[in-house]
Amino acid sequence: MPETRRGRPTMNDVAAAAGVALKTVSRVVNNEPGVNATTAERVHAAIERLGYRRNDGARTLRRGRTASIGLVIEDVADPFYSGLSRAVEDVALDEGCLVFTGSSGEDASRERELVLAFCARRVDGLIIVPAGTDHDYLTPEIDAGIAAVFADRPPGADPDADTVVCDNAGGARAGTEHLLAHGHRRVAFLADSPSIFTATERLRGYREALASAGLPYDEELVAMAPPGRARALADLERLFRLADPPTALFTGNGRTTVATLRALAAPITHGPPVAVVGFDDFELADLLGITVVAQDPARLGRVAAELLFRRLAGESGPPQRLELPTRLVVRGSGELPLRG
Repeated sequence: MPETRRGRPTMNDVAAAAGVALKTVSRVVNNEPGVNATTAERVHAAIERLGYRRNDGARTLRRGRTASIGLVIEDVADPFYSGLSRAVEDVALDEGCLVFTGSSGEDASRERELVLAFCARRVDGLIIVPAGTDHDYLTPEIDAGIAAVFADRPPGADPDADTVVCDNAGGARAGTEHLLAHGHRRVAFLADSPSIFTATERLRGYREALASAGLPYDEELVAMAPPGRARALADLERLFRLADPPTALFTGNGRTTVATLRALAAPITHGPPVAVVGFDDFELADLLGITVVAQDPARLGRVAAELLFRRLAGESGPPQRLELPTRLVVRGSGELPLRG
């Protein structure tokens, strides 16, 4: 009865099966010169027969790298973050790197756990969409040589790290100005929790647009809370009951826009037709005719990943803060004129 070999085959197993020296197998596996074609063919045949796979982990560790990075995002199921994540993976693939991804769920403690777990696994670098504002825990890791880039939102005061964001305030200002240009003077702002950087920046852009038009900021027209259909229904019911209700809505992210559109379609929501502009493009927005302020999550992920790999390649210099532009996509919902 033949002996049953246990465990994964090694280069020693390949060398024995091919009848060659271990160094010869190493040269073939690593595509190094110095092996004649006949011998290389015999080694490849042994590799195929045994199912040998090169240990890239050990190989990269000998070079002081693990060929892996960690990516912490809010929610892998969110279309915005899935687009960002895919772009990071594409760049990492070109660099011969793996990506470990985790979702923080907007929980600062979960973000910290994920980041430190990735660091414990000796990833070469990190791309973080921060859920919290305290990142002191990361300072020792950066001091130890790990590279870190923050995406979509900046870190807290420490550490001072590379950051890639979109022009949230400018995009919100453009979307609000678009509604004002169509005659609306009562524009409501519905957005995510005010503790989130992007939400507060978009509120700032909304307020700047009102101020430029000589309009007062009315807190009654603002609703900021985690998005959801029940939340949107309650917000719209309250807004439409105002003595001077809004005639237009600016929604602060894709999930809020979708929840608001569903609430507007509900029979229990009583209000006049309103113009709508949303921040973030989303699936079917073009078919529904929804005007949006679009950012590019794929570009955000790509720029963050490229910056990270430049740092890993040895690029020095002070931390960078890059701001990517947004664009207004006109489709009809934001162009409804004021009825009066």
